[in-house]
Amino acid sequence: MSITALRIPAPRDQWFVVQVLSGQEKKVFDSIMKRLKTEEMGDLVFNVLIPTERVQEIKQGKKSETTRKFFPGYIIANMHLLTEDGGLMDRTWYFVKDTPGVIGFAGTKDRPTPMRPREVESMLAQIQERVDTVKPKVSFQVGEKVKVADGPFQSQTGVVEEVDPGRGKLRVSVTIFGRETPVELEYWQVDREE
Repeated sequence: MSITALRIPAPRDQWFVVQVLSGQEKKVFDSIMKRLKTEEMGDLVFNVLIPTERVQEIKQGKKSETTRKFFPGYIIANMHLLTEDGGLMDRTWYFVKDTPGVIGFAGTKDRPTPMRPREVESMLAQIQERVDTVKPKVSFQVGEKVKVADGPFQSQTGVVEEVDPGRGKLRVSVTIFGRETPVELEYWQVDREE
């Protein structure tokens, strides 16, 4: 299907996936944001996002929270790039393509494809959901051996009996006074048994 066969979204409804050098998402983002002001592109580039999520982990008994990208190697841009007849807005095209670290647009080599409205809605909802919640950095499987890293059962080893990713909790069977006892722990309270 050609781009002209697609319905071209209104200028403010055009969202594109931009491929960048992996690990340079923030550098590309910062460059675009700085150039937006100096080159007065605010009327054509409306929003640029690096989809991230907050993750927690325990290292040496200390809980830490970090941010990681959930689409590494990509940024998402809301910009007026396609005209009503499917042509390219040269000013926007070259503004993004000439940014150091940008590889290209999702679509074909010379013809970017805008995201569909439902893809945009889903992506924005996913970004918001991941901003509002903190995920564990690692996930666990039933039957996996773990070591409790925090709480009253610290240093005990156990076996994962149940995983509740929605709540970020595990039921782990540990031995207390010679008996197997199930305890509920948060993901960040356990480490994989080495």
